[in-house]
Amino acid sequence: MNSEQSLRQRIYTVIFGTTTRAGRIFDECLLIVIIASLVVVMLDSIQEIHDDYKLLFYYLEWLFTGIFAIEYLTRLYCSPKPLRYAFSFYGLIDLLAVLPGILVVFFASAQYLILVRVIRVLRVFRILKLTPYLTQANYLLVALRGSQKKITVFFSCILILVIIFGGIMYVVEGPEHGFTSIPKGIYWAIVTLTTVGYGDISPQTPLGQAIASLVMIAGYSIIAVPTGIFTAEMANAMRQEFGAGLDGTKHECPNCNKSSHQPEASYCCRCGSNLYPHASKAEITAPE
Repeated sequence: MNSEQSLRQRIYTVIFGTTTRAGRIFDECLLIVIIASLVVVMLDSIQEIHDDYKLLFYYLEWLFTGIFAIEYLTRLYCSPKPLRYAFSFYGLIDLLAVLPGILVVFFASAQYLILVRVIRVLRVFRILKLTPYLTQANYLLVALRGSQKKITVFFSCILILVIIFGGIMYVVEGPEHGFTSIPKGIYWAIVTLTTVGYGDISPQTPLGQAIASLVMIAGYSIIAVPTGIFTAEMANAMRQEFGAGLDGTKHECPNCNKSSHQPEASYCCRCGSNLYPHASKAEITAPE
C-alpha cells in the first residue's frame, strides 16, 4: 500500500507540477502533442491534403486520442481528489480533448470539435512561468467592470442606429439592389458602420450612396468611442494601483488629502508631508 501511495505521489509530482525537471519535460512534450494534433486537424480540413493523406490523418487522430485518454486517466488515478480534478476547468478541457476523437466514430462532424484542445495550450503560462504576467490582466478586468454601463449604453445606441439605417436603405434601395429585407439592410449597416464593407451589397441610387457615405464617416467616429471609454477606465485603474501604500492599501496625505502616490513614496508629492506619520523610519524605508 505504501509503495502504491509513493508511486501515485511521484506520478502526481510529474504530471501536475513543473517544479521538477521531469514535470517540465512532461508538460513541454504534452504541449508539442497538443499543437501537433491541432495541426493535423487543420491540415485535414484542406480537401486536397485530406484526399492524399486521409488514412494517415485517421491513424494520427486515433494516436492522439489514445495519448490524451491515457493522460486523462493517469491524472484521475494520481489526483488526491479525482472528482475535484474531473470537474475543474482543466479537467473538463482534458475530457473534451478525448471525447471528440471517440465521437467522430459515430458523428463525422464532431471531428472539428477537437480544436477545443487549443485551450489546453493555456498551460504554457504555467510551464514557462508566465503566471506573474497574468496579474497585469487585473487592470483589464477592472477597466471592463468600470466601463460596463457606459459601453452597454453605447452599444444600445449603435444597435438603434443600425436598425434605423438598415430600414432606410431597405426603403431607398429596395430588393432590386440587394436589400431584400430589413434584416439584410441591418447587416449592410453593421458591416458599413464598422468599416468592414464586404461589398456583397452596395447601394446603387444617389440617395443610397449619400446615406452610405454618412454611415461610413460615422463609423470612423463611432469606433473610437469604446476605445476612449476603456482607456479612461484603464488609466483610472492604474492610478488606483499607484495610489496604494506600503501595506497594499490606499493612503491619503494627512495634510492635503491627496490620494494618488507612487507605491514607494514616503512623502506627499504635493505638500511634502509624511504619508506615514505614525510609522517608524525602518518601516517607511523597508523594502518589499
